[in-house]
Amino acid sequence: MITTPTPGQTAPSAVRLTYLVARREIRAQLRSKSFWVSVVLLLVMVLGGILGSSFLSEHVGRPPAVAVVPELAEAVSHAGLETVQVADRASAERLLRDRTVSAAVVVPVPQDGVGQAGALVLGLDSAPTQIADALALRPPVRTLEPPRADDLAVLWVTMAFGIVFLVTMTMFSMPIAQNTVTEKQTRVVEILLSAVPTRALFAGKVAGNCVLALAEIVALVVAAVVGLVATGRNSLLDQLTASIAWFVGFFVVGFVLIAVMFAASAALVSRQEDLSAVLQPMVWVVMVPYFLVIYLRENTTVLTVLSYVPFSAPLAMPVRLFSGGVSIVEPLLSGLLLIVTTVLVVALGTRVYERSVLRTGTRVRLTEALR
Repeated sequence: MITTPTPGQTAPSAVRLTYLVARREIRAQLRSKSFWVSVVLLLVMVLGGILGSSFLSEHVGRPPAVAVVPELAEAVSHAGLETVQVADRASAERLLRDRTVSAAVVVPVPQDGVGQAGALVLGLDSAPTQIADALALRPPVRTLEPPRADDLAVLWVTMAFGIVFLVTMTMFSMPIAQNTVTEKQTRVVEILLSAVPTRALFAGKVAGNCVLALAEIVALVVAAVVGLVATGRNSLLDQLTASIAWFVGFFVVGFVLIAVMFAASAALVSRQEDLSAVLQPMVWVVMVPYFLVIYLRENTTVLTVLSYVPFSAPLAMPVRLFSGGVSIVEPLLSGLLLIVTTVLVVALGTRVYERSVLRTGTRVRLTEALR
């Protein structure tokens, strides 16, 4: 509870008052059923996506089963095929006719008419060229630069980062705006400002929701790590570590940027009916980067530009880091641009909030609030 100090009492500091407002915001959110429902749904989506993709990779994308006689078992084991060892050629042919395996690798005999080849690949009613290609001798390969992630993995990671970014930004920024208008409409803000400076009220609202958003992001990261470890996808986890770390850092700064814009915009109106119109540009600011990064992720030039735009950097830069080929200077420069932009927007947003939050009636124009 925030109270006005009685005569003789020392007034709380601005930091203390900001903390009290932030705690009030956190408690209000924690008492909301919709908050817990959204958190649980996001956790289920993250774990379900990891477990589902693991199931598909094991059962849908698994290599074809091949029956192998003992003489060739060691040679076939290096081809990355799922093998079923059998006692002899007759057993291999029986499994092939039963469609238990896709092909059989056996030792040829003169009747086969293939000379003295080391192995013969048998198919049922079509030539098993895929198996033959897998068994073919291939020269070693290497790359001049570190390997990049494959397109499918980039798509999944981009969608995962994008959904978390979009949902969390909206889920915690929108209540700030709605509460701001409600407090103006019911005149509660006048009571609050009698005990708390305007800047402390504004900062507390943003800080409280930022703490909750960060806590949710950390919970989702923990769930993702547990899911990847449980499904044995440690290599993917190693690839994701740097991207996740940068995503969390970029998200915190980006959330402050968006939350300040939502709160300042909401202070311009006094009725819930007018809120959607004033927030429409803010919604586009959140959604457009999501769609641009999703659909243009394969365009290196566009994605590079988006990673330096403050509103899309929290999503575009972690995706580029996962794809590979990004020097350490680039995320540092992108983060610096994001921080500078956030500082400027906080200064402007505070000015707008201070000059608009007590004004009721018609909508306050942005230019008027900034003058």
